Amino acid sequence: MDNRSLPRGRLFAVLALGRGLVKGEHVKKHRLILFTIAACFVLHAPAGSGAASGWLDDYHKAQEEAKASHKLLLLNFTGSDWCGWCIRLDHDVFSQSDFKDYASKNLVLLELDFPRPGGSRSQGQAAELKKQNLDLARQYNVYGFPTLIVLDGNGQKLWQFEGYLPGAELIAQLEKLHKG
Repeated sequence: MDNRSLPRGRLFAVLALGRGLVKGEHVKKHRLILFTIAACFVLHAPAGSGAASGWLDDYHKAQEEAKASHKLLLLNFTGSDWCGWCIRLDHDVFSQSDFKDYASKNLVLLELDFPRPGGSRSQGQAAELKKQNLDLARQYNVYGFPTLIVLDGNGQKLWQFEGYLPGAELIAQLEKLHKG
């Protein structure tokens, strides 16, 4: 091992020392506990969105796809790393197989994220993406999170809802819009 890298567990120990959680003489004794705590944070962090999860973040690309595929466009205005109801909606509804199955056949999904300022998601978000999301929030008068909006392939707003909806209720509403 070279001098530039930290041994496993040392990084967590340094972080704990810096926060005053563990005194210097107890670092070795608590290294496993610190590593376990850090691993829990990493494993339970919200999953990133993007094409791999089926959610797009580019409005124009999503609109083109909805028009070409004759699907509805679902806009999800979210605070993915700070809004409790948004996190719950993602966990309880969007990540469930029944919603994923329905969405893959009937929807184009667009996530418009407003992460916590200064947080890692905010810092990783491009300025043009932040501008796009803010412009769309203004255009559709979004004042709270989560807000769901459904557009047809031509960009016409069909439905808007602010708050949490259980999966079955959301799918029923989307099905009405799809058939209507």
